[in-house]
Amino acid sequence: MSFNIKSNLMDKTIIEWLLDGDVSIQYQVFHDLLKQEKPDLKERIAKEGWGAKFLSFRNENGHWGMGFYQPKWISTHYTLLDLENLSISNQHKDIKATIDKILQENKATDGGINPTKTLALSDVCINGMFLNYATYFQTDEHQLKSIVDCIISTQMADGGFNCQSNRIGATHSSLHSTLSIIEGITAYSQNGYKYKLPELKKVEEESRQFILDHKLFKSHRTGKIIDHKMLMLSYPSRWRYDLLRALDYFQLAGVEYDDRMKDALDVLIKKQRPDKKWPLQAKHSGQVHFDMETVGKAGRWNTLRALRVLNHFGLIDQIK
Repeated sequence: MSFNIKSNLMDKTIIEWLLDGDVSIQYQVFHDLLKQEKPDLKERIAKEGWGAKFLSFRNENGHWGMGFYQPKWISTHYTLLDLENLSISNQHKDIKATIDKILQENKATDGGINPTKTLALSDVCINGMFLNYATYFQTDEHQLKSIVDCIISTQMADGGFNCQSNRIGATHSSLHSTLSIIEGITAYSQNGYKYKLPELKKVEEESRQFILDHKLFKSHRTGKIIDHKMLMLSYPSRWRYDLLRALDYFQLAGVEYDDRMKDALDVLIKKQRPDKKWPLQAKHSGQVHFDMETVGKAGRWNTLRALRVLNHFGLIDQIK
């Protein structure tokens, strides 16, 4: 097989191993690493493998699980995030209908998305994640305007976001919340939305600086690791922040290398196994539809994401 990749140092046996995986992995390998368009593979994601399996759990009422946000990992919210991350077709009619249903049933008084009826205001992290998949699935821009307004209004003085800021208060932004928001803004921009885009891009840049000032996983005051879980390679990430998810965001957004990324990139490179693959090191506890991969073993998702990060930053020649 002839591979059209940026660097001839990317191991072809690893590419072949990735291409033995689920059709969603195959599509992203061709699209992201080999820079080849494979629309036939994209169309197959809804019909076979993980994509078809996720779709099979959709209930007659249009939701997954018990509704929009319960139970967490099999809820509608996280299932839609999984489906987007698989690169399923963004024209799927059932998914579009479900997103319309969420907008009808889960708008808060502040214009954002509220997962609960016991609190009046929206959830900052969910606003970012919802914007992410809603724009991927081409939701009407008019329906998203109040969510955009809410996101802009909840940015904190340090440039980032915190899911507690509009509920019980917060004095410092959270890496978890901040990454969810800027992933959503990048999706919004890349999918062609225009409402308040300049303001959102400014928010995104300030939030990036917040993450970079923390060197992706360290205290900006002490330099110590904020949470060792942020160094563990998990997938799916859910709402939780980790360094690979952050680095993958930077490559997706087309951000150039910054010296403040070095520590995180060094950690990622060191996590490569002797077989040249990256492991699935952890999963977040909670009910799931099914496990795509096994903790402790080589993970195609993490290997794919690590390779596209290192390829983007020109560091392929630094791996084994």
